[in-house]
This record gives sequence, C-alpha cells and structure tokens, in this order.
Amino acid sequence: MLQLSAAIAGLVTGGAYALMGLSTLLTYRLVSVVNFAQAAVGAFGAFAMVVLYEAGLPLVLAVPAGMAVGALLHCGLGAIMVRWFSESGEGVKAAVTIAIYTGLVAVGLRLFGAQHPHRFPSPFDSPAFTLGGVVVTWTAIVTMILAIVFATAPTLLLRRTRVGLLLRAQSERPTTAELIGVRVPRLSMIVWAVAGAASALAIMIIAPQLASDFGSQAALITPALAAVLIGGFRSFTVTLIGGLALGVLQGVASSIQDLQQYRGVLPFVVILVVLVWTRRGDRWDEPA
Repeated sequence: MLQLSAAIAGLVTGGAYALMGLSTLLTYRLVSVVNFAQAAVGAFGAFAMVVLYEAGLPLVLAVPAGMAVGALLHCGLGAIMVRWFSESGEGVKAAVTIAIYTGLVAVGLRLFGAQHPHRFPSPFDSPAFTLGGVVVTWTAIVTMILAIVFATAPTLLLRRTRVGLLLRAQSERPTTAELIGVRVPRLSMIVWAVAGAASALAIMIIAPQLASDFGSQAALITPALAAVLIGGFRSFTVTLIGGLALGVLQGVASSIQDLQQYRGVLPFVVILVVLVWTRRGDRWDEPA
C-alpha cells in the first residue's frame, strides 16, 4: 500500500517531468535546438508568479503573468538563436544554451536565492477520489491532463495542418523555407514562446513538491532530458510515458528506505542506460 501511494504521488512529479520534457522536445523538433536552459527559463516564470502572488495579485492572474515571463524570456533566447546561430550545428546551439543556463542560474540565485524564501501555492492539493485506499489529489489529475494535451496537440499540429507543414520545413531547412516565403523568424518565436510558457507552468505545478530554491528547479532539465531521450528526441507520446514513468519510479524509490538517498540520481541513471542502449550497435556490432 505504501509503494502504491508513493507511485500515485509520483505521477505529479512525473507529469511535470513530462511537461518539461515535451516542451524541450517541441523546441528541438521545431527549431532544432537541444535547449539546456529550458528549466531555468521556466523557473524564472514560476518565481515571477510567486513574487506577484505574494505581492497581492490573485493566483488566477499571477499564473498567466508568470507564464508570460517564461514566454518572453524564452523568446529572447530564441531571438539570439535566430539572429546569430540559425545555420549553426546542433552542438554549437546546445553549447549556447548551456552558457545561457549558467547565466540564468547565477542571476536567479541572486534574485531568488535562499536569502529570499518563497512558498509556492498549491491550489489543487485537495483530494479528488480514492483509488485502492490511496487518495488521488486534483494536482495529479490536472498535471496528467496538461501533459496529455501537450503530447497530443503538437503531434496533430505537425501531421494534419498546414502550419505543421511549415513548421517542419523551417525546422529542417530554415534558409530554404525562408526563400520560398515561409516566415521563419515569426514561426520560430511562436515555438519559443509556447515552450517557455509550458516550462513555467510545469515548474509552478511541481514547485510545492520540491525545495523552493531556484537552483533545484533549474536542475529539472535533467529529468526532462531523460524523458526526451526515452522518446528518442522524436516521439511526443513516448516522451510523455517516459516522464510519467520516471516520476513513478522516483516515487517508489522514496518509499524504500535503502533507495531513498539515491532517488535524485535516477534521471542520470536513465540517461546513461538509454545512451548505452541506443549506441550499443556502434560497438557491439564491430568485429573483434
């Protein structure tokens, strides 16, 4: 019963991991950037929300305002990529986002560090129903719904709409797409804005479950990348499943005394296992 309760509780964390991973995958699929700064941008949006909330702004207004901060900050990062690195390789783009991540963490710790404690609101912590003697909260339900929507919508957009066709074109051949009339910068900014807002929302949801410091929340990029790796940097559905599974796995680990202290390294273990598995043919198929 304890492990079942921990697994269900892990769905909240897993849903946030999935949301963060899906927004990271969206950025990669549509603008060809492995964005290591995604969680740091989301953390800025989440902390902007809680600062406004503590200042007296109603939560229904503070949440969209925080998402807007995440969207604008992410658009700034996108503008840098479009302006100076649109034709660079994926490695160069990833290195730029790592540098920006470092800068954002430094600024975020300065503005929202331990000397400025904040308590994130939990509006959906009330019980929704009981499953097998385990209470399921509205937080878990809302997180799951958002994750499913964010996994389904991009898939339908890319496969069944003209906008999706244009987005695929500007992702794979940005210069060629622009030459034939596709407004690449505008489409790119929309992608960056949506991903930034989604990242901010994901961290707002999971923040009450974590240490409420900027560094811990910015580090959520690790489980997000683990979920994206499980999806092979291609599948929104598998990324969703990977994020949820990782959250459940951490929840179960937290209920086992011998594993509690290692639950934080599980995303790194998943990343290592996936990398070894996907690259096994590069070595194991070579003749001795």
